[in-house]
Amino acid sequence: MPSLDRHDNVFVLDLGDDENRFHPDWLTAVGAALDEVEKAEGPRALITTATGKFYSNGLDLDWLFAHSDQYHGYVVSVHELFARMLSLPVITVAALQGHTFAAGAMFSLAHDFRVMRADRGYWCLPEADIDIPFTPGMSALIQSRLAPRTAHEAMVTARRYGGADAAAAGIVDRAVGEDAVRSTAIETAQALVSKAGDTLGTIKARMYGPALAALRDTANPLG
Repeated sequence: MPSLDRHDNVFVLDLGDDENRFHPDWLTAVGAALDEVEKAEGPRALITTATGKFYSNGLDLDWLFAHSDQYHGYVVSVHELFARMLSLPVITVAALQGHTFAAGAMFSLAHDFRVMRADRGYWCLPEADIDIPFTPGMSALIQSRLAPRTAHEAMVTARRYGGADAAAAGIVDRAVGEDAVRSTAIETAQALVSKAGDTLGTIKARMYGPALAALRDTANPLG
């Protein structure tokens, strides 16, 4: 399960040590961690990372298929996480130490910055291959955070980007060695801790207004 630690002014949210799929309990734990970050006072920032082979493999499809009657509410809760991270009033950095797929990749895009391992691991939106269309909110999030050409390629081809390719495409800001992923993310966040506060939250809310509106559409989240 996710765990929250703090290094000086930088909160470090470890998403877990398995595939870190979006099980309802996982979503609740991440939400509680974000509550703690938001309630803290003074300069602060947040990085998310994980332990092991995966950053996140996205939706918990096994749980979802076993609870198909809860599909609507589940999608709303996932959208809520994306919207919250996208508009969080602190600087956020995703430290992608392992595979980052599907909703996990979308979650990384909701951060302000991304640092990815250069030598191994992939960032991928596989929805075109697994026959699961993007929701309107997901599409809006991706297209608000990636250049049009990159968004098109990532969404329609399900390309798997290694670290160097992801950096070249603008999906991540830096690709570094395995041992430097977390420390680079912390350094990036630490340099921007003074930005935390209501003004930053307002800037993000206005910058990503259309994407946030789509993600917060609880009446028709599936389109």
